[in-house]
Amino acid sequence: MTMTEMAVSYRREADALRHRMRLVREKPARTEAEQIAKEERLRLLDAMRRDTRDVAVFCERYYDKSYQGNQHFRV
Repeated sequence: MTMTEMAVSYRREADALRHRMRLVREKPARTEAEQIAKEERLRLLDAMRRDTRDVAVFCERYYDKSYQGNQHFRV
């Protein structure tokens, strides 16, 4: 599997996380504790989505010599 092919998989996962975030946002919170849990869940899902998207970009541009990229994912 090439890095470009892996990028497609990461993009799909980022889309799935975005969809999950939409579902969590739509669900009403009945209590303050539920609202706090909902906000925490959204924060974690957003961080996962952002990291997954960043890895996808890194994989897409792995073979591009001019791409400096995100230093966090440097191989």
